[in-house]
Amino acid sequence: MTKVAIVTGASRGIGREIALKLATVGYDLVVNYNSNSKAADQVVQEIEHLGQKALAVQANISKVSDTTELFEQAIAKFGHVDVLVNNAGLMITQPISEVTEEVFDSQFQVNVKGTYFMLQNAFKKLADNGAIVNLSTSVNGQMFPTYSVYAGTKGAVEQFTRQLAKEFGQRKININAIAPGPTGTDLFLNGKSQEQIDQLASLNAFNRLGKPTDIAEAVALLVSPSAKWISGQTIRVNGGFI
Repeated sequence: MTKVAIVTGASRGIGREIALKLATVGYDLVVNYNSNSKAADQVVQEIEHLGQKALAVQANISKVSDTTELFEQAIAKFGHVDVLVNNAGLMITQPISEVTEEVFDSQFQVNVKGTYFMLQNAFKKLADNGAIVNLSTSVNGQMFPTYSVYAGTKGAVEQFTRQLAKEFGQRKININAIAPGPTGTDLFLNGKSQEQIDQLASLNAFNRLGKPTDIAEAVALLVSPSAKWISGQTIRVNGGFI
């Protein structure tokens, strides 16, 4: 039976590369997106060209009803779900003096509430012996001005990963988090000067930004049978950034 993975925020960037990587190792995919249906459909086409099946599903994961509907559509299409990758997230960087209630709430709604209720649905509906990967950030190992709210949301994600490991373990589901360092996505590069980009690239051991494919390779490892003894961990995938 072909395994099925849900990847949230899979229409672009790291999520897109994760979906494509999982397709290359034999997964059928549920490509979740929030607003960019054209990009999600393009990812579906690329997955199908790789010989796998795919379904694009619009869902705003900050709404609990949408997280439930996402799983229901996945199971209606494929009959089961084996892997969940909680990639969707919102990052707004501001000094504390400028953070508004709206900015604070929007990031916690997506990154914390959205991730948590995707996990709740996974606990009820993911197949036994499955796997979960949550996306955090290596910023949590640094002290970066303007990242306080974003890093706070990802701290919660890391604790969800740790505290839920034994609950999911009852059904032989392993759950881990990946914490990327600076990665060259459109979202990350937007608004940064070349000088800022070069400075960030110089902070790791390889003097380059990470690539979305670097993160996708790590996800593929953590959902593979080779990683079944790894659970409740946050793994920094950052080229020696921290």
